[in-house]
Amino acid sequence: MKQFKIVIIGAGHVGSHCGYSLMQYGDVDEIVYIDIEAEKASAQAADIADAGIFMPHPVTVRAGDYKDCDDADIVVLAAGVPRREGQTRLDTLGDSIACMQDIAPKLKATQFAGPLVCISNPADVIADFMYRALEWDSSRIFSTGTALDTARCKRAFKEALDIDARGVDCFVLGEHGDSSMIPFSAVRVGGQLLRSLKGSRYAELDEAAILKRTHMIGMEVVIGKGSTEFGIGTVLANVVRAIVHDSHSVMPVSARLHGEYGHRDLHIGVPAIIGREGVLEVIEMPLDGAEQKSFDQSCEIVLTHNKMAQSL
Repeated sequence: MKQFKIVIIGAGHVGSHCGYSLMQYGDVDEIVYIDIEAEKASAQAADIADAGIFMPHPVTVRAGDYKDCDDADIVVLAAGVPRREGQTRLDTLGDSIACMQDIAPKLKATQFAGPLVCISNPADVIADFMYRALEWDSSRIFSTGTALDTARCKRAFKEALDIDARGVDCFVLGEHGDSSMIPFSAVRVGGQLLRSLKGSRYAELDEAAILKRTHMIGMEVVIGKGSTEFGIGTVLANVVRAIVHDSHSVMPVSARLHGEYGHRDLHIGVPAIIGREGVLEVIEMPLDGAEQKSFDQSCEIVLTHNKMAQSL
């Protein structure tokens, strides 16, 4: 049987929880950590390997170097700096780009031929930077984008409507950040359009409050514990599962647009079909006039920061 190897660049909070989630899911056979702090990478690998003794699926976890990318099936980019209380993800741009400027040439020099999944913030800008630096096909380079935002959006609906979040069908689009938007016109509950449902719980729903809550959940975690890690670790594991099994799963990721939604030449959060080769297709959701305007504004913010990243 095919053995799947994944390399995680960055052994901090996010990278370590990505590895732990992958081990729990049991979809990969080998996890290799690369970090500028080699001892930290070794320690994280050893700690996760200990946990693996109790998992149903055996996984090799170790520290390595960029040579390990040559035969890797997937590379996850989790290096960078966490945002601090009061910071937006865009505020981490300078420090994150400095990390990418070190990583990109080393990764480009390898024989790696699979998908690169970016987690480092600001996620959309980092995906664009790596696309330009590596000069690979755009289908191979994407970030987890608004997948975590979408999970938080479902939580916000759960809290507001007192229903199981898994019964809400929605996507968050745009920047993985404070300019993201929710196409409320397409939100479904139990298969029915949210806006068509009758009853007091739906009539009293405040859409602006849902969006604000979606934006604030991540910062509440940062304020409370200093970083987010469990949510993004599970998001990454789901993305990897779609790649490993070539399942053609539809999930919101930061994919490169080539005219979809009226935009091109940027990575932005949109629903996409994910399979063995990466992003197989971008799904265009119908947006009403106000929703398209909100999406356009988010794209402009990302484009502005893309230019900033290229000038650093």
